[in-house]
Amino acid sequence: MDRTVRTVEDVLSLLDGLFASPPQGRRSATGDGRDFWDRFYADRSRPVPFFVAKPDENLAAYLEEGLVTPGRALDLGCGAGRNALFLASRGFAVDAVDLSPVAVAWGEERAHEEGLDVRFLCGDAFTLCATELIGPYDLVVDSGCFHHLPPHRRVSYLGFLDRVLAPGGHLALTTFAAGEGSVGSELTDADLYRERELHGGLAYTPDSLRWIFSDLAEVELRRMRQEPPDSALFGVEFLWTALFRREAAPGATGAVRPVGDLA
Repeated sequence: MDRTVRTVEDVLSLLDGLFASPPQGRRSATGDGRDFWDRFYADRSRPVPFFVAKPDENLAAYLEEGLVTPGRALDLGCGAGRNALFLASRGFAVDAVDLSPVAVAWGEERAHEEGLDVRFLCGDAFTLCATELIGPYDLVVDSGCFHHLPPHRRVSYLGFLDRVLAPGGHLALTTFAAGEGSVGSELTDADLYRERELHGGLAYTPDSLRWIFSDLAEVELRRMRQEPPDSALFGVEFLWTALFRREAAPGATGAVRPVGDLA
């Protein structure tokens, strides 16, 4: 008989197991982690919209409008690196992390082909922040990572941001939108645990995003603009785009305040 729970992280890890697919009977679940995403990125010829080497339209707009300016950037769940490469081409010093070695290898190939300097890392960002992803970052980009997290991992996510996002820094978030045309699950958090299934990703309302990220200041929250196939930018209408800012404390010097362990 094993007793495996002693810390909050032990509880979160235990809950992670609820969202892994069983050996037989259901499709692979995003809760499976690296193996799922390795299979997802293995066939580069698949008609997956975000396999194209185009940055998110909202990210390009933030730079054009001066809402964010070059500095240190972190791309969470970077996939094949399309947003990381765009930021590097615009003068950012970029770290990019993904669970999948297959995705990271693709991103590294693209960076080499374009002559861009991006520091790619493979692994769990929540773990790597203690050793490799050392803040502060002026910009954290998340295009499609957050909506694949089970509800309990929002705790880890917010702790991660608290640890690495610089005062005055921004979170650029792109996530499944609830409502008409949604491709994400609109089940309640409680029902997700009852079904033990993420259904390909979770949809969010604007109010739920504002509540989850209520410690940050909202700069913009809108639907992503649909981009035509010949556009140089990526955009689909079933996503929310949001830009949040971490306010600097009065008299802050720019150093990240110390926080405890993630969880």
